[in-house]
Amino acid sequence: MATVGERIKQIREKCGLTQDQLCQKGNISKGFLSDVENGKRNISSQKLLEVANVLGASIDYLLKGEVIETPRQTRPITIPPELSEAAVECGASYTEILVVLEAQRSIVARRSTSKQKELTKEEWKKLFDTFKKVFGE
Repeated sequence: MATVGERIKQIREKCGLTQDQLCQKGNISKGFLSDVENGKRNISSQKLLEVANVLGASIDYLLKGEVIETPRQTRPITIPPELSEAAVECGASYTEILVVLEAQRSIVARRSTSKQKELTKEEWKKLFDTFKKVFGE
Protein backbone atom coordinates (compact mmCIF):
# COMPACT_ATOMS: atom_id res chain seq x y z
CA MET A 1 0.00 0.00 0.00
CA ALA A 2 1.38 3.41 -0.98
CA THR A 3 2.25 5.99 1.66
CA VAL A 4 1.15 9.62 1.75
CA GLY A 5 4.58 10.63 0.49
CA GLU A 6 4.45 8.13 -2.38
CA ARG A 7 1.03 9.44 -3.42
CA ILE A 8 2.30 13.03 -3.29
CA LYS A 9 5.25 12.08 -5.48
CA GLN A 10 3.01 10.17 -7.91
CA ILE A 11 0.62 13.09 -8.37
CA ARG A 12 3.46 15.63 -8.49
CA GLU A 13 5.09 13.71 -11.34
CA LYS A 14 1.75 13.22 -13.09
CA CYS A 15 1.28 17.01 -12.95
CA GLY A 16 4.73 17.47 -14.45
CA LEU A 17 6.07 19.31 -11.40
CA THR A 18 9.58 19.03 -10.05
CA GLN A 19 10.21 18.96 -6.32
CA ASP A 20 11.49 22.53 -6.58
CA GLN A 21 8.29 23.71 -8.28
CA LEU A 22 6.02 22.02 -5.74
CA CYS A 23 8.11 23.38 -2.87
CA GLN A 24 7.90 26.90 -4.21
CA LYS A 25 4.13 26.73 -4.80
CA GLY A 26 3.44 24.82 -1.58
CA ASN A 27 5.72 26.92 0.60
CA ILE A 28 7.78 23.96 1.89
CA SER A 29 11.47 23.14 1.76
CA LYS A 30 12.89 20.70 -0.76
CA GLY A 31 14.58 18.65 1.95
CA PHE A 32 11.29 18.30 3.82
CA LEU A 33 9.40 17.27 0.66
CA SER A 34 12.09 14.75 -0.19
CA ASP A 35 11.86 13.26 3.30
CA VAL A 36 8.05 13.05 3.08
CA GLU A 37 8.13 11.44 -0.37
CA ASN A 38 10.70 8.90 0.85
CA GLY A 39 8.76 8.07 4.04
CA LYS A 40 11.33 9.58 6.39
CA ARG A 41 9.06 12.31 7.80
CA ASN A 42 5.37 12.89 8.34
CA ILE A 43 3.57 15.92 6.99
CA SER A 44 1.31 18.14 9.12
CA SER A 45 -2.33 18.54 8.21
CA GLN A 46 -1.76 22.20 7.28
CA LYS A 47 1.13 21.40 4.94
CA LEU A 48 -0.82 18.46 3.50
CA LEU A 49 -3.70 20.82 2.71
CA GLU A 50 -1.33 23.26 0.99
CA VAL A 51 0.28 20.48 -1.06
CA ALA A 52 -3.14 19.05 -1.95
CA ASN A 53 -4.29 22.47 -3.18
CA VAL A 54 -1.20 22.89 -5.35
CA LEU A 55 -1.59 19.39 -6.81
CA GLY A 56 -5.37 19.64 -7.20
CA ALA A 57 -5.71 16.43 -5.17
CA SER A 58 -8.15 15.54 -2.42
CA ILE A 59 -6.97 15.06 1.14
CA ASP A 60 -8.82 11.72 1.16
CA TYR A 61 -6.76 10.49 -1.74
CA LEU A 62 -3.46 11.65 -0.29
CA LEU A 63 -4.20 10.10 3.11
CA LYS A 64 -5.97 6.89 2.13
CA GLY A 65 -5.46 6.44 -1.58
CA GLU A 66 -9.22 6.51 -2.07
CA VAL A 67 -11.33 8.81 -4.15
CA ILE A 68 -14.53 9.43 -2.24
CA GLU A 69 -17.49 10.54 -4.25
CA THR A 70 -19.71 12.88 -2.31
CA PRO A 71 -23.35 12.61 -3.32
CA ARG A 72 -24.66 15.85 -4.65
CA GLN A 73 -27.72 17.23 -3.03
CA THR A 74 -30.13 18.05 -5.78
CA ARG A 75 -33.34 19.91 -5.52
CA PRO A 76 -35.82 20.49 -8.26
CA ILE A 77 -35.67 23.89 -9.86
CA THR A 78 -38.97 25.51 -10.64
CA ILE A 79 -38.75 28.15 -13.31
CA PRO A 80 -41.66 30.58 -13.09
CA PRO A 81 -43.70 30.75 -16.31
CA GLU A 82 -43.07 34.49 -16.57
CA LEU A 83 -39.32 33.88 -16.46
CA SER A 84 -39.61 31.19 -19.10
CA GLU A 85 -41.53 33.51 -21.43
CA ALA A 86 -39.07 36.36 -20.85
CA ALA A 87 -36.14 34.03 -21.53
CA VAL A 88 -37.61 32.95 -24.85
CA GLU A 89 -38.11 36.56 -25.90
CA CYS A 90 -34.59 37.51 -24.76
CA GLY A 91 -33.02 34.44 -26.37
CA ALA A 92 -31.52 33.36 -23.05
CA SER A 93 -29.88 29.98 -22.58
CA TYR A 94 -30.84 27.56 -19.82
CA THR A 95 -27.68 28.48 -17.92
CA GLU A 96 -28.50 32.18 -18.17
CA ILE A 97 -32.00 31.47 -16.88
CA LEU A 98 -30.57 29.68 -13.85
CA VAL A 99 -28.09 32.48 -13.15
CA VAL A 100 -30.79 35.16 -13.30
CA LEU A 101 -33.19 33.08 -11.20
CA GLU A 102 -30.56 32.43 -8.53
CA ALA A 103 -29.53 36.10 -8.48
CA GLN A 104 -33.14 37.20 -8.10
CA ARG A 105 -33.71 34.73 -5.26
CA SER A 106 -30.52 35.86 -3.57
CA ILE A 107 -31.55 39.51 -3.76
CA VAL A 108 -34.99 38.75 -2.37
CA ALA A 109 -33.56 36.62 0.43
CA ARG A 110 -31.30 39.47 1.55
CA ARG A 111 -33.97 42.14 1.41
CA SER A 112 -36.85 40.68 3.31
CA THR A 113 -38.07 37.85 5.46
CA SER A 114 -41.58 38.14 4.07
CA LYS A 115 -42.70 36.45 0.87
CA GLN A 116 -42.15 38.62 -2.18
CA LYS A 117 -44.47 38.88 -5.14
CA GLU A 118 -43.59 36.97 -8.29
CA LEU A 119 -41.98 39.04 -11.02
CA THR A 120 -43.85 39.76 -14.22
CA LYS A 121 -42.52 38.85 -17.64
CA GLU A 122 -41.50 42.48 -18.19
CA GLU A 123 -39.64 42.59 -14.86
CA TRP A 124 -37.77 39.39 -15.77
CA LYS A 125 -36.85 40.93 -19.14
CA LYS A 126 -35.49 44.02 -17.37
CA LEU A 127 -33.44 41.76 -15.11
CA PHE A 128 -32.04 39.91 -18.15
CA ASP A 129 -31.17 43.24 -19.79
CA THR A 130 -29.47 44.45 -16.62
CA PHE A 131 -27.37 41.28 -16.46
CA LYS A 132 -26.36 41.67 -20.09
CA LYS A 133 -25.32 45.28 -19.51
CA VAL A 134 -23.36 44.46 -16.37
CA PHE A 135 -21.78 41.15 -17.38
CA GLY A 136 -21.80 41.41 -21.17
CA GLU A 137 -23.43 39.03 -23.59
